[in-house]
Amino acid sequence: MQSNMQGQPIQPKNWLVESTLVTIFCCLPFGIAGIVFASQVNTKYQAGDYEGALQASKDAAKWTKIGFWIGLAGLLIYLIAFFFFGVAAIWGSRHF
Repeated sequence: MQSNMQGQPIQPKNWLVESTLVTIFCCLPFGIAGIVFASQVNTKYQAGDYEGALQASKDAAKWTKIGFWIGLAGLLIYLIAFFFFGVAAIWGSRHF
């Protein structure tokens, strides 16, 4: 664990910006879970609970990344379906 000049451990990343963006653009439920854990990082760190802050940071990262990848997969499935049904509609209209 890295520490600063006073010997305290360095504050873990809180993932608040990333989890908020995932909530808005990708996957609402997992993004909200990321926001909940991200909001705990600063509070636990300032209270002196360094291990709790680190765990909250890891949990926020986990839920943010899960939400991002699920949102990306959903977008990819949507685009594939859009292309497939578009091609099928064009193909069907030309042969009838």
